Amino acid sequence: MTLDFDKMGGLIPAVVQDADTGQVLMLGYVNEEALRKTEQEGRVTFFSRSKNRLWTKGETSGHFLAVESLHPDCDGDALLIRARPDGPTCHRGTTSCFEQANETVYPAAPVGFLAELERLVQRRRANPTEEPNSYTAKLFAKGLPKIAQKVGEEAVETVIDAVAGNRAGLPGEAADLLYHLLVLLAASDLALPDVIEVLRQRHSTISTGQRRSDTEGI
Repeated sequence: MTLDFDKMGGLIPAVVQDADTGQVLMLGYVNEEALRKTEQEGRVTFFSRSKNRLWTKGETSGHFLAVESLHPDCDGDALLIRARPDGPTCHRGTTSCFEQANETVYPAAPVGFLAELERLVQRRRANPTEEPNSYTAKLFAKGLPKIAQKVGEEAVETVIDAVAGNRAGLPGEAADLLYHLLVLLAASDLALPDVIEVLRQRHSTISTGQRRSDTEGI
């Protein structure tokens, strides 16, 4: 990876993006030492212009940014960091520094919320005592057969509303179905990217004219 640190006096801007949701989390600056530390430790480290030193995001709050990948721009004078946040990114307690605390609409693609929800579902599974009264934790405690049963129930209710033309109730039933499907995937040690990869493969098959059968593909 080649970056032009001399162009801006030793610093380049680094945009941090949530690797799962696509939401822009923050903007910081890195010098060569900060970039090297980021690559070596797998946690985003910036150069703080106000403190005049290296600063690892989360060193005080514990809300680190785990690096997924690094991408320089075409001129080598800016950097995109895809990362997974361990808690709120902004010091104000919000997910993103580009988000106001009283906003009801997040500055990310709506579909990105599925990844955010899946992250919470997986956390409930990994730490069942953290929120023992949560519906998700209780559902995991009941085991895979009960979770699968709930997916089936929600699927039937979704179909009933769709066939009945109940446009007012359908979004709620579909939401219940998506949520329980995320729980089912987590209980099966799978995640959304596993499903999306299958969709991508099927899409690629169709777009290249290599349809496998009359019933497969998108």
